[in-house]
Amino acid sequence: MIIDGHNDLVARLWRGDEVRHVRLEDAPDADFAGGFFALYVPSPKPPNPTTDHYALPLPGPIPRDEAARIVDELYEVFCSLPVQLATSPGDFRPGRVAAILHLEGAEPLATDLSDLEAWYERGLRSIGLVWSRPNAFAEGVPFRFPSTPDTGPGLTAAGRELVRRCNELGILVDLSHLNEAGFWDVARLSSHPLVATHSNAHSLCASTRNLTDAQLDAVGASGGVVGVNFAVSFVREDGGQVAATPLEEIVRHVGYIADRIGIDHVAFGSDFDGALVPESLGGIAGLPKLVDALRAGGFDHEGVAKVTHRNWLRVLGDTWM
Repeated sequence: MIIDGHNDLVARLWRGDEVRHVRLEDAPDADFAGGFFALYVPSPKPPNPTTDHYALPLPGPIPRDEAARIVDELYEVFCSLPVQLATSPGDFRPGRVAAILHLEGAEPLATDLSDLEAWYERGLRSIGLVWSRPNAFAEGVPFRFPSTPDTGPGLTAAGRELVRRCNELGILVDLSHLNEAGFWDVARLSSHPLVATHSNAHSLCASTRNLTDAQLDAVGASGGVVGVNFAVSFVREDGGQVAATPLEEIVRHVGYIADRIGIDHVAFGSDFDGALVPESLGGIAGLPKLVDALRAGGFDHEGVAKVTHRNWLRVLGDTWM
C-alpha cells in the first residue's frame, strides 16, 4: 500500500488541464491508497528555470476574499472525486483511494480564524501555512537555486495562533514551502510532530524548498515525517529541470534522510500534477517502479513498508483527534 504526501490533482481539474500523474483508474494496479490532496489557490505560474542557477520571481499576496472564493470552488472539485474522505488513519485501506483534505496556503482563512472550525467540519485535516508567496500568517521561500531557506521573517501573530488552534483541533501543520524562520517558530510552538509533506534534503540539492540538516534533525526529534518530493529540480544536485532524471535520485534523498534521522521519519511526497517528475515514473502507475528502486537501493521489506505507508499512518495517528 502506498500513501503519498502531496498532489495537485484538484487544481489541475479546476483549471481544466489534462491530468498528468494522478489518474485514479491506475490506483488499483499501483497499490496507491491515496494521501494528501491539496486545495491550492493558483498564482500565475512562475517560469521554468532555464539554467542550473535561478531566482524565480514570486507573485504578491492574494486577497483573502478572492482566495476564499476560489478555494470553495476547489472544494467542490475535491468533493466530486471518487475517493474516501480521510479523517482517520483507518480510512486508508488496500483497494481504495482515501484523500486527506489539505489546504496549501492559509490565505483563504480569516485572520481571526473564525472559519477554521467550519473547515474542520468539512473534513480539513492538514494545512500548509503558505505556498511560497507571503500571506497574513507566514512567509514562504522563493524558488531559488542555489540558496538556503533562510529568506525572511517568521510567523505573524495570526500565524502563531493558527498553529495553536491546529494543535487543539488535531489538524496537521505542513512545513513545506515555509521559510526557515517560520519553520523554527512552528517547532517552538507546536506540540505535534513536525511534518514537511513534500520537501527534500538541502545537503543533496541546495534549493530553498529543501530542508537543512538542522531542520531534518528537528523533524526526527519531534517524531515527524518528511515526504520526499519527486520534482526533479528538488532532487538533482544541479537543480536542473531534466525529465530524464533517474529514479535513483529520489532514492538518494530517501536514503539520506533515513540515515540522518531514521527510517521512521521519511515517506513519499510526490508533488504529482504540480511539478516535473522523472519521465520514467509517469505518475501513480509508475510507483511500483520506485518501490523496486528502493529495494535495489538497499531498503529491506520493513523499510519499504515504512516509507510507503506506515510512517504516514503513524504521524497521522499522532496528530489527528
